[in-house]
Amino acid sequence: MRIVVLAGGIGGARFLRGLKAAAPDADITVIGNTGDDIHLFGLKVCPDLDTVMYTLGGGIHEEQGWGRSGETFVVKEELAAYGVGPEWFGLGDRDFATHIVRTQMIGAGYPLSAVTEALCARWQPGVRLIPMTDDRVETHVVVDAPDDGGRKAVHFQEYWVRLHASVPAHAILPVGADQAKPAPGVLEAIGEADVILFPPSNPVVSIGTILAVPGIREAIAEAGVPVVGLSPIVGDAPVRGMADKVLAAVGVEATAAAVAEHYGSGLLDGWLVDTVDAAAVPEVESAGIRCRAVPLLMTDVDATAQMARAALELARQVAA
Repeated sequence: MRIVVLAGGIGGARFLRGLKAAAPDADITVIGNTGDDIHLFGLKVCPDLDTVMYTLGGGIHEEQGWGRSGETFVVKEELAAYGVGPEWFGLGDRDFATHIVRTQMIGAGYPLSAVTEALCARWQPGVRLIPMTDDRVETHVVVDAPDDGGRKAVHFQEYWVRLHASVPAHAILPVGADQAKPAPGVLEAIGEADVILFPPSNPVVSIGTILAVPGIREAIAEAGVPVVGLSPIVGDAPVRGMADKVLAAVGVEATAAAVAEHYGSGLLDGWLVDTVDAAAVPEVESAGIRCRAVPLLMTDVDATAQMARAALELARQVAA
């Protein structure tokens, strides 16, 4: 079975770990979000790609869900001693090594997709990890500018990490996405897939940014295979993170049904909601999307594998 998964950071990475357990013989290609990428200290940092790579490769900090296990922060402390920021984005010493290698390879002329493949050669994640594009795309968030009473756009990482999404988001801007091209292998993987999955990643700044790259949404819609998603909203609240803040910025309610309708029946064939949201099933199905209610909390690998099996079973029902 050839499975394509669109993935953001923590939620996507943890779902992939369950998917590998549920379908150990599957050929899995992951199209990773790069809209969260940021340049810090002269280095290119790819948080979502690295979270997938570390999680599946056994190097992730399990409690955080991001960053390296066994991490130290000597370099961060030294940078702070020099007064060099930003201090709000904490890169660990082990993590710095990944970003140094990536930046050196890009400086030598290698595209991000080739660099990602080279980094994965060390971590052996057991999936093919491809960035959504080799081009520079950055998600920005429009917020109030208290100094002049107007509004300003800040990098998503500043909104998410420094501001903790504590101020209203008025718009989400995937800067550069409209000029970007899918990375080599992205459209081919979609065209050869037997099933396409949207894990419980952020529908706006993770999966939404991937879909904003011209050609990707169209390829998925025209693939002619089941496209099944899992709701990141359980009981009208995000399972993790602050997805409700960015959903509000694009005019979407933080409900399982509203997110399904946001993707749309032209893209999505099946949708899983949590059992607490079972009442939403008729609403989703009335929008032309087949829907089932199953437990959607990724409490451990076994529970996540059950979610993945439910998604694949729904895909089989759609195909039939």
